[in-house]
Amino acid sequence: MYTNEVVQNLIDNYIKKNGEVIEVVEGCLGYGTTICLGDGLKYAIIQEVFLNHWNSGHTIKMFNKLPKKYEKLLEQVN
Repeated sequence: MYTNEVVQNLIDNYIKKNGEVIEVVEGCLGYGTTICLGDGLKYAIIQEVFLNHWNSGHTIKMFNKLPKKYEKLLEQVN
């Protein structure tokens, strides 16, 4: 589990490297499902995880190739 601060640092790093950050599913207390991508960068999938009514955490998965599940989510957003 990662905190909002760690997730924000990851997002900032992608933006500094001219990457894109796309929220494909809106979150309640955090970042929902967010995809970070960019030329020469791995795909980062951030997903909000419910802990209780006042807190949530996040998982971060890194991929060399974007899984089809997330490709479909990106298509629905665009």
